[in-house]
Amino acid sequence: MNALNRIPWATLVFIAAACVPLFGSRFYTYLATDIAILALFAASLNLLLGYTGLVSFGHAAYFGIGAYTCAILMKTYGVYFPLAFLAAGAMAAAFALVFGAFCVRSSKIYFAMLTLAFAQIVWAICFKWNSVTGGEQGFSNVPYPNLDWMASLPFIGGWRATDHFYLLVLLLIAIGFAALRRIVQSPFGRMLTAIRENPERAEFIGINVRKYQLAAFVVAGTFAGWAGALFGLFNRGVFPDFAYWSKSAEVLIMTILGGMGHFWGPAVGAATLILLNHQITSYTTYWPFILGSILIVLLFVFPGGLVGALHAGVQRLRRGRDA
Repeated sequence: MNALNRIPWATLVFIAAACVPLFGSRFYTYLATDIAILALFAASLNLLLGYTGLVSFGHAAYFGIGAYTCAILMKTYGVYFPLAFLAAGAMAAAFALVFGAFCVRSSKIYFAMLTLAFAQIVWAICFKWNSVTGGEQGFSNVPYPNLDWMASLPFIGGWRATDHFYLLVLLLIAIGFAALRRIVQSPFGRMLTAIRENPERAEFIGINVRKYQLAAFVVAGTFAGWAGALFGLFNRGVFPDFAYWSKSAEVLIMTILGGMGHFWGPAVGAATLILLNHQITSYTTYWPFILGSILIVLLFVFPGGLVGALHAGVQRLRRGRDA
């Protein structure tokens, strides 16, 4: 077991993911890009749900804000991708700060409903503001970042433009996960865990609970905004559905499916959900029914999600070996 712990799994997964374009199929590259972006989106929600104990029904608001910000800056104003990408995170963080200042004043179901209410406001603005967002038709024909410099690189120079974009996404997602990992392992992350376990006790010992919850809300919104920016470029367009409640439900399912509170749980949940969706919908139209059945079984049999179940199995093996 100790030998397994010393294996750099994250690095191996990154290398394996970087080799996906070698299979030569546009479909595999498309699928891997989708999984990578939504994995970061789910990981951002896990910072709220799994580490801080805050249930958000409106996390898609910041995903949509980041997507629209990056797309509008690049297409309408000709801003270079690095600046537009950073602006997407900053704009999502600004809205998260404003909305979060109201949300953290409430708790439990009232907090969740406030996040949903603010997300619906964002969706309504995106849906109706035709002159800026394109309204219900969306904001289409968003340009890809200029990646001509990749054509001069050895080995990958002859790859397609979509493959180059996939590598860029993979690199940015890896940086995002590394940053989130550092955050959850920092004293700030441990404070969030203490608040999740017992907010009353944390407040009693002098922790400013609302301040930390708001900080977590802003950080989660920032990473969701960056995920949205990449998703908009990936789809070559941004649409109001990016900020709709169903998108929040989708990322919530990913987090629970993989295992909230486990760092890699959301990534596993995103990959599992997307792969199941593509496989099952090719055979039947009853995907929602099958998904509901899977979630029911999972919540009763493996309440800690897929990663939680794996972690529990490893712990049992260790106890059996030590005994």
